[in-house]
Amino acid sequence: MLAMLLALWPVAAWGAARMLIVKRDLPAADAIVVLSGSATYRERTSWAAKLFHEHKAPLVIITNEKLMSGWSQGEQRNPFFFELAVHELEAQGVPSRSIQVVSEIGAGTFQECARIRDFAAEHGLHRLLLVTSAYHTRRALWSIENASAQANLQIGIDGPPPGWLTPAPATWWLSRWGWRMVGAEYVKLVYYRLRY
Repeated sequence: MLAMLLALWPVAAWGAARMLIVKRDLPAADAIVVLSGSATYRERTSWAAKLFHEHKAPLVIITNEKLMSGWSQGEQRNPFFFELAVHELEAQGVPSRSIQVVSEIGAGTFQECARIRDFAAEHGLHRLLLVTSAYHTRRALWSIENASAQANLQIGIDGPPPGWLTPAPATWWLSRWGWRMVGAEYVKLVYYRLRY
């Protein structure tokens, strides 16, 4: 029995990782919204820049979670992660005039999505394409749909494939980083369903 469980574990782990990944196409959006994620900002902004250059939306929105990165020798300070995300977008050809920053997002994905909903209403945005890491897409989509249930928003969600800067579905369970990205995501999903 133990041998059978051990043999099935890699398949079950792969399936658990794949179940976290959702994608919802939105052919045209008013804005691409890059959800904050200090450890994964590079893959999220790279994907957002790719979508921007594919003309998915004329605007890229970055959220400011007010977390500082490590020391920057060039700037002689600890820049905020949202600043690094803006620099990354600009380095990949997104003009600064096409980037907006949403502040005061609160702590957590649900509060971030509520602030995005409010920002969209304030600026007349009706179609949003969210960009986040692959294993975060299910919870992010659930959060934005629940936070904006009464709003007139069309929501799409997309993200870079796993295995780029996050662990691959087949091997995530072999690293602590994988357990933080996949295993912990299931705990957060349960918490969000109970809390919101």
